[in-house]
Amino acid sequence: MLVSQSSPYPVNAFTDASVTASERALLERRARLLGPTYRAFYRNPIHLVRGSGVWLYDAGGRKFLDAYNNVASVGHCHPRVVEALSGQAATLNTHTRYLSEIILDYAEKLLGTVPAHLGHAMFTCTGSEANDLAIRIAQHSSGGTGVIITDFAYHGATIATAQLSPAAVGAKGVPAHHRTVAAPDTFRDHGRAAHDFAGNVAAAIEDMRAQNIRPAALLLDSAFSSDGIFFPDATVMREAADHVRKAGGIVIADEVQSGFGRLGQGMWGFANYGIEPDIVTMGKPIGDGHPMGAVIVRPQLVSSFGSNTGYFNTFGGNPVAAAVGIAVLEVIEGEGLIENARDVGAYTGELLRAVQARQGMVGDVRHNGLYFGVELTAEGDDALAASKTSAVVEAMREDGVLISSCGPRGNVLKIRPPLPFARDNAEQLAETLDRALSNW
Repeated sequence: MLVSQSSPYPVNAFTDASVTASERALLERRARLLGPTYRAFYRNPIHLVRGSGVWLYDAGGRKFLDAYNNVASVGHCHPRVVEALSGQAATLNTHTRYLSEIILDYAEKLLGTVPAHLGHAMFTCTGSEANDLAIRIAQHSSGGTGVIITDFAYHGATIATAQLSPAAVGAKGVPAHHRTVAAPDTFRDHGRAAHDFAGNVAAAIEDMRAQNIRPAALLLDSAFSSDGIFFPDATVMREAADHVRKAGGIVIADEVQSGFGRLGQGMWGFANYGIEPDIVTMGKPIGDGHPMGAVIVRPQLVSSFGSNTGYFNTFGGNPVAAAVGIAVLEVIEGEGLIENARDVGAYTGELLRAVQARQGMVGDVRHNGLYFGVELTAEGDDALAASKTSAVVEAMREDGVLISSCGPRGNVLKIRPPLPFARDNAEQLAETLDRALSNW
């Protein structure tokens, strides 16, 4: 079994155990052509050929309930999104150095979903690019270099963002001018890390200053997705943001995983804390599977950056991406997907807590809208808890439901379905989880 580079426990990286001859040939071809860095989900990887709504279908026609993909935010292959993509692709696709109405229409619509102080939209092709650009803007506008992140965060795959992703590169991969702080864990040690979060951010700032490092930004995923999925107290989060601003830094809300209505209280996760970020980054769900990203920023932060540095991305903000982005926003609004995330999320949470009451190894259920972290415990044995978590993920895959895991100990079930997830889907998820846990 493969393990993550930065954690001793298996997280989202598995090898095949028993596969068909055709699947083995596909795996061997994959290894030959793509090399060793590409990893497949599950011991018995799935050969997917089709998606629709909350469902995925393999090459043999078997149907799987997707309870993991926020990439297909409004559902796999949503007809409205497919129509917008294909229609614009058949008309024109170029870049933003030519005049185009559709990119302005999209920018206007997207900016209409964020607080009024965020006045400019800058487009990328991925969330990694978005976070990379946000860091550049933050360092330029603040004059600082140091960025504060949580200790098992993931923010992207570029050089700059990978160095701010301990989940990918480990603590030793974070450069000396940045600082990591403990994630606001609301479960372990009676929630001490969550209680101390603002103080830990303040301490990180003081440590930077002691080393003559000027703070540039606090970069936070609003759901702490890789750290184990936490939703800490809003007051503590606002205090942390205040500490950074007083030190001359800015606040970047990474909404790649928590944005676009997933948390069920509105469009953006940062709003749950009453924070007004200086920059918001977006990716994955922005295009329902189409490669897109965006940076939404206070205008004053880019006035100097724009005149001195400039920004251009050949495919960031192309007309096809703009058409897709508009369609996604229209589907979220027209189909009431934020309300669905709130209502079905609450129902799913009830079902998962009922499973917790029956299954002693479930230590905690954390959720907000359609984002769930189910922490498994094993009497203080982290390795055993990680092994159980991996086994549960595998058992659910065999039973037709796809989830994954996260957290530095690899013991948190990560459940993050497409936004059209319905009550009967929630019931199937809970029943399948109950069966998987009962095997222990």
